[in-house]
Amino acid sequence: MDWTELIVHTTSAGADAVSLLLMEAGSAGTMTEDRSDMPDPNKPHGIWELIDPKMLENMPEDVLVHGWFEPGDGFARQLDQLFEKLAELKRKYPAYGALSLDTKAVPDENWGESWKRFYHPVRAGQHLVIKPSWEEFTPLPGDHVIHLDPGMAFGSGYHDTTVLCLSLLEKYQRPGDCVIDVGTGSGILAIGAAMLGAGDVLAIDIDPDAVRVALQNVEANGVADRVRVQKGNLLDRVDAVCDLCVANIIADVICSFAAPLKEKIRPGGLFVCSGIVRERAEEVRSALQSAGYEEVDAVFTEEWAAFCARRPA
Repeated sequence: MDWTELIVHTTSAGADAVSLLLMEAGSAGTMTEDRSDMPDPNKPHGIWELIDPKMLENMPEDVLVHGWFEPGDGFARQLDQLFEKLAELKRKYPAYGALSLDTKAVPDENWGESWKRFYHPVRAGQHLVIKPSWEEFTPLPGDHVIHLDPGMAFGSGYHDTTVLCLSLLEKYQRPGDCVIDVGTGSGILAIGAAMLGAGDVLAIDIDPDAVRVALQNVEANGVADRVRVQKGNLLDRVDAVCDLCVANIIADVICSFAAPLKEKIRPGGLFVCSGIVRERAEEVRSALQSAGYEEVDAVFTEEWAAFCARRPA
């Protein structure tokens, strides 16, 4: 039995919304193919990745969000509903691009492997490397290798926002810090924090599937003694306080919970945040300042921004 792959043409700004639509429509998972997630290896900018330059040349100009559907009696209805929701999204958010839809059949024996071609080892900062299990990699002295099979719906480390967060963690996290990772997804930031010497890490996600995947990745990387994973909505029902909180989510959420988050960060502690489209960086910076944080660092790619801010002592 063949599967059907749906491919939506969008932009970096629209990728998360399209991915959510595909999952709500019944996709077995999603994969985002975005040129902006893969920096040009000919333009050094402090974040370099171990990729074949030809891979970048062959990537499409549009951002493509892939979803996989099992054909059946209900598939036609799913497709009709998806067309309607994409049309509504296009009316509301012109910046999300064409939102056109392509389809293709994927043989049952191949569909589970089709997304793996997008993933290769990626270096974040100086000594953190994210490596999928099917790739060979020889670490350099001092490297911490995060073994991560991204599955179909959770972060792989390729996304600029993940790389930016890991780079800031490497730069500012101190040995023994207590860390909270809000919206952990695959658990990659929590695992990175543990490998960088955190004494205790609490990883939180509202999605039970993300919690399951994060638990598996924490176990696979041998950091279960330092990383706890739990289901939760942001910091609701979290009594713990931390030296550093990291959140790779979206600008709206960062702006809304920056102020209440301060009570969970010890005086002098840090808040590292990303998932911020670059056009909204000043909005997030202003929200952090209004909440009483002091900016420590800000890093950017062409499409994305990340901040490190301190709660005053």
